[in-house]
Amino acid sequence: MLAPFAAPRLLRSCLDLLTSVIAYLGLSAAAYVAAGVSPWLALALTPLCAVFLLRTYIVFHDCSHGSFMRSRRANAWWGTLCGLLVLAPFTRWRHDHAVHHATSGDLDRRGIGDLPTLTVAEYRARGPRGRLAYRALRNPAVMFGLGPVVAMIVGPRIVARGAPARMRNSVLRTDLALAVIAGVLIWRLRAPSLLLVWAPSALLAGAAGIWLFYVQHQFEEAYWQRSDRWTYADAALRGSSFLRLPRALQFCTGNIGYHHVHHLSVRIPNYNLQRAHEDNPVFGCVPTLSLADGLRAVRLKLWDEQRNRLVTFAEARAPAA
Repeated sequence: MLAPFAAPRLLRSCLDLLTSVIAYLGLSAAAYVAAGVSPWLALALTPLCAVFLLRTYIVFHDCSHGSFMRSRRANAWWGTLCGLLVLAPFTRWRHDHAVHHATSGDLDRRGIGDLPTLTVAEYRARGPRGRLAYRALRNPAVMFGLGPVVAMIVGPRIVARGAPARMRNSVLRTDLALAVIAGVLIWRLRAPSLLLVWAPSALLAGAAGIWLFYVQHQFEEAYWQRSDRWTYADAALRGSSFLRLPRALQFCTGNIGYHHVHHLSVRIPNYNLQRAHEDNPVFGCVPTLSLADGLRAVRLKLWDEQRNRLVTFAEARAPAA
């Protein structure tokens, strides 16, 4: 059913590169020039830089699924290049994200490529320190403030203990390449201006990306099941939201709001997701969130297996009806 939408188009992919990677690099250069005039002028370009860095992340994401270009080698090449811009080791991230797709909504296989989520029973079984740590982790200030630092800067630099050589090399080579690029840029440009141009837009794009990832799977009537009752199709159609955004925000986020389509068929490039959704009636009953719904969903913290929905901490204290 979705096969006709799973064919990348070279010209359309090139347009995506123009309105993501090229636009981000061009605006970053403009912001650096502006910083020589006034730091406030450079900061004024931060939201635009963040938009096109977020779109660069969408290209990187599509490359990891092999859906951006027809050639596997081209996907790996562009994915590695975009990975340097979003600070992510392509091979390791591709693996972790594939695990996310294979386990999303499975209560027995949490922990890789997803946002840590406890059930009500698991939360109650924790001691005071464990509960405090989980509350801190799910606090919006931590998720969207410190989250981008951990997710973009710290986490991808670390080689997991016992990681296969392919994963370890992916991290080490990316770290080395980023160190060389950073060294050259600091040597050729002024470090304070460079930091002023890069850091605010990267952190803003990172915060937006974490929020998008959150609302794609963390909403009230989400889908979580134990492994013996979990199915891939249900996880896609019931556990991945359709985030209905205004057209401008849809462009800024690279159509990732059509996340239910993406989870059902990862080979569909971002620019075909809307057509796939509109042309197939199977998507008529998927969970649909407005922008306001997505913002309100941040208050949800725990999965209640009795109520079969995500609940707030306050709701978790109340007995199920």
